[in-house]
Amino acid sequence: MPEHESMNSISGQVEQAQVFEVFKKMPHEITLLLFTSPGKNDAFCEGARQLIRSIREVAPKVSLREYDLGHKMAHERNADFSPTLLLDPERYNIRWMGAPIGEEGRTFVEALLIMGYRETGLSLESRRILQRIDSSRDIKVFVSPTCPYCPQQAVNALKAAVGRPEIISLEIIDIQAHPEMAEKYSAHSVPQTFANDVLIAQGAQPEELFMASLEKMEQQTVYIPESDAEEVEADLVIVGGGPAGLTAGIYAARSGLKSVVIEKGALGGQVATTPIVENYPGFSQVGGKTLVDIMVSHALEYANIFPGEEVMEIKPGNPITVMTSRRRFTAKAVLLATGAKHRSLGVPGETRLSGRGVSYCSTCDGPLFKGKKVIIVGGGDSAVTEALHLHHIGVDVTLVHRRDTLRAQEYLAKSLFESKIPVILETEVKEIRGQDRVKEVIFLHHPSGESGRLAVDGVFIAIGYEPSVELARKVGVELSPEGYINRDERHRTNIPGIYSAGDVEGGYNQIVTAAGQGSEAALSIFEDLINPYWKRKKSE
Repeated sequence: MPEHESMNSISGQVEQAQVFEVFKKMPHEITLLLFTSPGKNDAFCEGARQLIRSIREVAPKVSLREYDLGHKMAHERNADFSPTLLLDPERYNIRWMGAPIGEEGRTFVEALLIMGYRETGLSLESRRILQRIDSSRDIKVFVSPTCPYCPQQAVNALKAAVGRPEIISLEIIDIQAHPEMAEKYSAHSVPQTFANDVLIAQGAQPEELFMASLEKMEQQTVYIPESDAEEVEADLVIVGGGPAGLTAGIYAARSGLKSVVIEKGALGGQVATTPIVENYPGFSQVGGKTLVDIMVSHALEYANIFPGEEVMEIKPGNPITVMTSRRRFTAKAVLLATGAKHRSLGVPGETRLSGRGVSYCSTCDGPLFKGKKVIIVGGGDSAVTEALHLHHIGVDVTLVHRRDTLRAQEYLAKSLFESKIPVILETEVKEIRGQDRVKEVIFLHHPSGESGRLAVDGVFIAIGYEPSVELARKVGVELSPEGYINRDERHRTNIPGIYSAGDVEGGYNQIVTAAGQGSEAALSIFEDLINPYWKRKKSE
């Protein structure tokens, strides 16, 4: 298999039968050692066994040996947790503490393909950074089976451990299977990455930024590619892989435009971390991640998708140049479908305790708080949906809202009260306290003017979103007083060739409206490229 065929594309974008065929052709053997102990995380142990058995049926080069934690082999391999999975331990220092189930099943498949072909699929820039590391790195990546962002970061770490096995070791730690380890590192949000016990990343990163963070031993937020970066030509570059961007990719390609979608985070945007989506046309109820998978699979039939790449700069012109963390794109038009991000409370303690009890994603981090007391801050649809999700997975949740009534739709509010979830109205969180993790919140009750405190283990914030307009502002796109992108009825911005769609424009912030705006923008772009409106204006 050529180096340029990345393992990402193999495991994530081809049909299941093709994946099985790739497994059968793996040239190198992989030995897996599984250490378990009866009565200790039995569900995770059995989950690991079942997944490995199913893979072995189509991957003859994969073998499994299982030992009890009391066996001398466990002592020799320093395995003291059930389950612990060692991946090809004679060649690599990679261990999994937990089981590769849920979202992490994708990570496990990717790991086997990388090791079975002994090809990391790393970009040239990543390989250069990795080779510059001249001292040992012991990586720990904290993950959860319910987190759609975790596979991206875990695969980054796997590629580093396979690329430099002589100095890099890796532990993938499931916070649901091993909450004690998560507590020790205050890893109350996933993914979190440590190297030599130093926190180097919170959240998923593009591949090059991960390698740079690993090299410099602190989180890197900007990576400027070298001048010989690969160039991709397209008619339309779509920045953002949420419902608006994915739909635009489909409609642009169907119109005959060569289109690419660039997404720095998880494909699907906010939808990927929404527990349940209700009343999207065709579905009375559907899991957010399931809906995203359907959208991505559909979009892949039409457009090229570049996940895990962050757009650093857009230079208007003819053509327009788009620089990402990996390569250069040239295009006739650019669509900004960058969506919106979670709005913060802006209170003392929020930033400092982010990932240590303060969270913005119940799907990602909720399981860690099972049996613990948390509050949800907010009163809209998102807040109520997340409160219901936490309640149903066994979290002791209370909803706190600063107004006297909830803003959520009636059926959601009814479900909240039927579930007997406590609601505190006309109350505002003023401070989040704790030394290493959240311990309590200070609140103000507006009618009485009295302050109080509430002991909690976590604070989930769901108070709406802010448009992601950093790129738009940088390139000179006009914004509204509320901070959204200004555009005309055909989604044109003030800069010729640059368009917008979705939540970044404001409006209803609904999945179906974002998708509709994506299709409108794509059709508008197609018509404008045939007969550019900016040229018509000059002639007039």
